[in-house]
Amino acid sequence: MAKAVGDTPLMQQHSAIKAKYPDAILLFRVGDFYETFGDDAVKTSKILGITLTKRNNGAAYSLELAGFPYHALDTYVYKLVKAGYRVAVCDQLEDPKLAKGIVKRGVTEMITPGTATHDKILNQEQNNFLAALHIIDNNNIGLCLVDLSTGECLVGEGNVEYIDKLLQSFKPSEVIFDKAQKAWFTDNLGINYYFYLLDSWILTHQYANDLLQHQFGTIGTKGFGIAHMPHAIIAAGAILHYLKDTEHPNLQHIISIRRIEREDFMWLDRFTIRNLELLQPVSEKGICLINILDNTASPMGARLLRRWLIFPQKNKAIIQERLNAVELFIHNIEATNNLIKIIEACGDIERTCSKIGNKKINPREILQLSKSLNNCENIKEILNSFNNNYCQRLAESLQPNKYLQQKINDTIIDNAPLQIIKGGVIKNGINTELDDLRAISTDGKNYLLTLQNKEANQTGISSLKIAFNNVFGYYLEVTNTHKDKVPLTWIRKQTLTNAERYITPELKEYEDKILGAEDKIIAIENTIYNNLLNEMLNFLDSFQQNAQALAQLDVLTCFAKNALENKYNKPNITDNGILNITEGRHPVIEKTIALGETYIPNNVLLNEDTQQIIILTGPNMSGKSALLRQTALITLMAHIGSYVPAKQANIPLTEKIFTRVGASDNLSEGESTFMVEMNETASIMNNLSPNCLILLDEIGRGTSTYDGISIAWSLVEYLQKHPNKPKTLFATHYHELNELENQFESVKNYHVSNKEINNKIVFLRKMVAGGSTHSFGIHVARMAGMPNSIVTRANEVLEQLEKAHTQTPTDKVKNITQNTKLQLNIFDAHSQIFDDIRTQLQNTDINRLTPVEALLQLEAIKKKLG
Repeated sequence: MAKAVGDTPLMQQHSAIKAKYPDAILLFRVGDFYETFGDDAVKTSKILGITLTKRNNGAAYSLELAGFPYHALDTYVYKLVKAGYRVAVCDQLEDPKLAKGIVKRGVTEMITPGTATHDKILNQEQNNFLAALHIIDNNNIGLCLVDLSTGECLVGEGNVEYIDKLLQSFKPSEVIFDKAQKAWFTDNLGINYYFYLLDSWILTHQYANDLLQHQFGTIGTKGFGIAHMPHAIIAAGAILHYLKDTEHPNLQHIISIRRIEREDFMWLDRFTIRNLELLQPVSEKGICLINILDNTASPMGARLLRRWLIFPQKNKAIIQERLNAVELFIHNIEATNNLIKIIEACGDIERTCSKIGNKKINPREILQLSKSLNNCENIKEILNSFNNNYCQRLAESLQPNKYLQQKINDTIIDNAPLQIIKGGVIKNGINTELDDLRAISTDGKNYLLTLQNKEANQTGISSLKIAFNNVFGYYLEVTNTHKDKVPLTWIRKQTLTNAERYITPELKEYEDKILGAEDKIIAIENTIYNNLLNEMLNFLDSFQQNAQALAQLDVLTCFAKNALENKYNKPNITDNGILNITEGRHPVIEKTIALGETYIPNNVLLNEDTQQIIILTGPNMSGKSALLRQTALITLMAHIGSYVPAKQANIPLTEKIFTRVGASDNLSEGESTFMVEMNETASIMNNLSPNCLILLDEIGRGTSTYDGISIAWSLVEYLQKHPNKPKTLFATHYHELNELENQFESVKNYHVSNKEINNKIVFLRKMVAGGSTHSFGIHVARMAGMPNSIVTRANEVLEQLEKAHTQTPTDKVKNITQNTKLQLNIFDAHSQIFDDIRTQLQNTDINRLTPVEALLQLEAIKKKLG
């Protein structure tokens, strides 16, 4: 009777290994294939689009099976990880030919979304962070972020809002935390993360300290400046534990920890990052700011630019230093273009470091590293020619390492193969035994060719050839046409349809000599190669230092290139709190407008005294939202050290930028469009601080007119009276807000102009002083293709409504109030309701009411009257 599938030694071995990794797809190496079984097979076949079969050996019990060739591992692992699965790669740990019984197997690598390092899985222009959280309560949370592909390790600590901002900014591929905190995590930080749950015992301060000291070879964490961050230390320890637990023992390239200090950077909450479309466009076919700014020459620079964009500097000295360097590169364009070419030729040193640490670097990548080190020397010379402190510091940090360059060039052959396993990687003259074995191998192959010619001449078999395969080794192949000429001393090994294969004692003797030499050659080459890698490990810190310097240089030369191509100008960073932009442009829109059109620039002036708040009115499609966004983007670009799209820009040091623009809902969590709008607006109002820039677009439009006007009005009053005096651009369709200019000296009305040509409205997209009284909504409806009958009828209704509502809101309330007083005299004077209303009206000075207060008064009376 046949054994059930689960009872075979192979499947027993599979079950034992799978039990150690129950939540991962186990790729189980069997011969030349990676196989998956059971539920793993079902998932794998669906994701990879490969055939799902069943294995039963004739028994009633069967098990799903799906597999793929071992050489396709990288391609298929990429798809499984991208689908959000953890993948455990189980390899054969011994040569099947030498195994006694079943081959030993074990998991050699665990690949998860947050620990992936392979080029096919990673986006070269983005980091791939693994995050760990240590959660005490809403005000005490530690965070650690590690990019295994670059060796970066960052820690931060703070309240839930701050940690949420960091997660939204760094966008980790995977988050790990205490399994007891799953409900808290879901409630407070959302569900849009791939996460892994840790046991609570891991999250202790002593255990974390031990892991960190072992990793960095230190006696504490004071040297990293994180000793005062106990929750972040525990999060960092949790990541190190997780990496070791998921078969990532080679972490030598993680050599330092850096703090993320909230005070160092301008605050951009996740709403602002989304609303300004910094990294991702709102529409599927749109483009965002990073698409315009990222003209970097290397992946290292591209990743750093993204970091600068979501963490703009607040340190004036650092910003000014960057701007001065960009100015220098603009004035020395020939040298700058040369730098860009050299940086591009350097490749991705940062991710090369991780491959050295993991010993997954191929020979060609090592040669590329040697070229990169040589390029660092050339860049160093160019930077030293500039009279600029920043450039001088970058030059000093570059370490070309001539010793290692020479070592690599002396060891690895030019045009080396991709894989060391195939041999032919190490140069002659490095190892005497290796040279001798190569001579034997080469001579042996020459001998085989001589033997082939000799046997062909002696037997008269003109088509005779000597070939090789893994089953029979070397053999003589004779077509059936000549098989009657084969000598009796030849030994037949295989019969084919059209030929026979033979061996001879002489051929077998040379096969042993050649194959023995080739095996030894590969073994020696591997030893030399691994020794080189071990030596390179000693220089990982200098490689990473080179990468950081090159990344900065890449971004700064990119800024210079952008400024020249897009006609950007150097901003003036000030401390006086005055934002003054002359002829500012939207950096994205100006690159995407139709051919032949030009972007209309605008001036914006905001200060704390005379023009703290601008009420911006104007028609739909007139460009109000674009004007708001461009003001924020120009401010942000200046804070990262970039030139800006403006003729002139005086930009005050800005601590926070807040935006509330666009309409969206969050129905999955029970939030309507208006609730989302109010949540985002409330977040702004609760986090005001000195030196803020606030952009509000159509606040209050998600509810009734009176409610919306009331909210918008009170927001402006609140911002105007706030002690921090946040500079605010408020775009609105509520023309009633124009009256605020008469009440507050620091509130000013502006509108986006238009003119009428041949009964058509043309939007001039120019901001001019004074409020607008028209929205041109019906005109926009016509432009959108609304049927003429609807447009005509809408105009008729509008005309009727305007005739009936020609009075100001204050006048309306006065008239209605007078009528109400007359009507009240008719009713029973003893009615409590009417007594209340009469008292209310008598105690109200209508002339002193604001329009909004008057409207609210009227609504209250209506409700009382039913």
